[in-house]
Amino acid sequence: MKFLTGEWLKSADSDIETIGEIIDNATLTHVVAFHSHQCIEKCFKAVLEEYEIETPKIHNLITLYESVHGILQIELNRAALKKLNELYIDSRYPSDLGLMPYGKPTGKDAQEFFEFAKMVYSKIKQLLGMVDLV
Repeated sequence: MKFLTGEWLKSADSDIETIGEIIDNATLTHVVAFHSHQCIEKCFKAVLEEYEIETPKIHNLITLYESVHGILQIELNRAALKKLNELYIDSRYPSDLGLMPYGKPTGKDAQEFFEFAKMVYSKIKQLLGMVDLV
């Protein structure tokens, strides 16, 4: 595995670890959303790095997923990617109105984001562990 690929995955792992520490705190569901997004973004960028595809300085999960979809050969829940994408900007700033149509992400939302991020992380680590590395 290339050095920078591993660095992207280490950083994604830190996001997973952070979520694990805060997942039960109902006041931090927006932070779980942020770190879930970050984890998935970094996983996609690890794939791009490994396959020597220019890694764009963007945060859009849909665009990044489209860049790696042919390599991954797995289908990911685009609705979940879209939801995290929409929450990404709002999760970084205070909001009186909340981040979702019904307000701040619920504990259930946070748990779903966490499970989705862990699944993406696991699948990409597995994929990158099986490729012929340069």
